[in-house]
Amino acid sequence: MLLLRPLFFTAGVCVSDQIQTPDWVHDAIFYQIFPDRFAKSTPVEKPHNLEAWDAPPTNFGFKGGDLLGVVEHLDYLSDLGINALYFNPIFQSASNHRYHTHDYFQVDPLLGGNAAFKTLLDAAHARGIRVILDGVFNHASRGFYQFNHALENGAASPYRDWFNFHGFPVRAYDAHPNYDAWWNIAALPKFNHKNPQVREFLFRVAEHWVRAGIDGWRLDVPGEIDDDEFWRAFRRRVKNANPDAYIVGEIWQRGDRWLRGDQFDAVMNYPFTRACLSFFIDDISRDLLQEQSYGAVTPMSGEEFARTLTDLLTWYPRAITHAQLNLLDSHDTARFITIARGDPTALELALLTMFCYVGAPTIYYGDEIALEGRRDPDCRRAMIWEPSTRGRAMIVYVKRLTALRKKYAALRRGALTMLYANSKEIAFARHQPGAPTVIVALNAGREPVTLDLRVDRLVENGARLIEEWSREEIVVQDGFARGIALQAREGRVWTTR
Repeated sequence: MLLLRPLFFTAGVCVSDQIQTPDWVHDAIFYQIFPDRFAKSTPVEKPHNLEAWDAPPTNFGFKGGDLLGVVEHLDYLSDLGINALYFNPIFQSASNHRYHTHDYFQVDPLLGGNAAFKTLLDAAHARGIRVILDGVFNHASRGFYQFNHALENGAASPYRDWFNFHGFPVRAYDAHPNYDAWWNIAALPKFNHKNPQVREFLFRVAEHWVRAGIDGWRLDVPGEIDDDEFWRAFRRRVKNANPDAYIVGEIWQRGDRWLRGDQFDAVMNYPFTRACLSFFIDDISRDLLQEQSYGAVTPMSGEEFARTLTDLLTWYPRAITHAQLNLLDSHDTARFITIARGDPTALELALLTMFCYVGAPTIYYGDEIALEGRRDPDCRRAMIWEPSTRGRAMIVYVKRLTALRKKYAALRRGALTMLYANSKEIAFARHQPGAPTVIVALNAGREPVTLDLRVDRLVENGARLIEEWSREEIVVQDGFARGIALQAREGRVWTTR
């Protein structure tokens, strides 16, 4: 029997009455969809020269996924346990990822246009599924009307102040454009956010789609708009349209600046991603890491992982912490399973942790079938609708986790207490007054272990703990839950009744 030293730490108990985030996010299980790669429908007319669905993705090729294809798979998503969708950009664009926006008020015709989006929104909401969209408000594209007007008319264009031009004529196809552009990429001209007309235009875009029924915005590279008052005004306009709208920013590091209750509700929790990569993957593919974005990924002990998980919960007020968008990978990173060199146990342990951690879990489309993918564009492969044996097993596992999170309020709304940490094992509890306590034990090592967990601060002597899936029972004695057996690379969940 291996007795781990107790590490008691309770997080998520700091409450600020001034900060409010949408209540529904506590219960959300997000699924991220890259529209061109999820599913093709028959009704949406397709042009010729699409890439083959099962061909390796390329930087510029289109595969023909569309929004009615998503509608046709909403029952699949509901059955998986999903109740919130996060879409990469859907507006008219000349790029497959659609971060080069041409028209912010028109859904791309290749995706089915505005009519298809309304069909999707209505069908999703009818199933209790929320929908948030990717908002690209830092930059537009060369095909954006106001930019194109300046390109054609130069200094005579009334839109010349919508962007920061450094002389005319506009050099939009040179290696070094003469205007401010995101990462100096000519195809992505950066808005002049000091221009009141630009600000009003972007705020109207945000309002329009919220009033049309979307449930929030994921903000692309919001840190590039170095103007807190812009985001304060953005929040006021969005929340006036729908106080329950969710605003989450793509921030890769700590996001205090935006999380004081007057800008964003949350950020994408890439520090959590980095911690899971560091602890659960034995043989990591270092060439696939996005370390320039989410920071150095170095091997962690259980003690370091536990400390990181608890530290993350001290960064922000409780309302913000519980609204964080937790994720293991995305369209901007290699897939977790591929970084782990195909080790399904690494993905399973990380998924279990994410579903039992504070904040909203997010599945990047295909993670539920262990879809592989190296760095962009390979991480944007087409969805496989006839998965392998490994993929089918992962679907079963993910369904267990979504059901688990829905079953226990403590996982969605409770505090977290770290119980134990050792070199390869950790255990933590989620608890809430009046609700069953949930204890999660994880063994990232390659040998079986047996743990004795000190739980006297959470569970009374004589109480029974029941393992969620095997139904094995343990009676708490002298403040300990003794004899919790974990196989190599295994996570288990115990609950009170």
